[in-house]
Amino acid sequence: GLMSLFAGSSGTGKTMAADIIANALGLDLYKIDLSGVVSKYIGETEKNLEQIFEAAGGSNVVLFFDEADSLFGKRSEVKDARDRYANIEVSYLLQRLERYDGVVVLATNFEKNIDEAFVRRIHARVEFAVPKPPERRLIWKRNLPDTAPVVGVDVDDLAERFELSGGSIRNAAVHAAFLAASE
Repeated sequence: GLMSLFAGSSGTGKTMAADIIANALGLDLYKIDLSGVVSKYIGETEKNLEQIFEAAGGSNVVLFFDEADSLFGKRSEVKDARDRYANIEVSYLLQRLERYDGVVVLATNFEKNIDEAFVRRIHARVEFAVPKPPERRLIWKRNLPDTAPVVGVDVDDLAERFELSGGSIRNAAVHAAFLAASE
């Protein structure tokens, strides 16, 4: 299979990029819900992951692991049984990914927390940076439609003064629209 790592701050477009890739390939994006996968009971996380990989193997999907560092985190020195079982989860994932022939996208805000064994298996790594003022200006303009009552809103000033991710700009524009609509 093909495994990619998308790394960057929240709101920089990692999930959107995974969705675009899936659409370009004509596949569905299957977002893994970590709350439904990770279990405090020994062996349950691996069972849940196996069900996901089995289902994905029979479908044409892109598997998307958001907050991947929580599942694909670095193994640690074994000091007690919990450490040993945590390391077993990572080892299981390494073996299972080797057998999976589909597309997997890992997204993380903390790339340094990903186990080195996964990093070696990654075919493509993309860094998502917080946009610079010219990109922020475009994002602001795309999120404030021409039909919106934006009298007094200086998009150039917003882009220059506030170092925001694209997701944060979108959230601010939507929030402002709701505030304006309530008035």
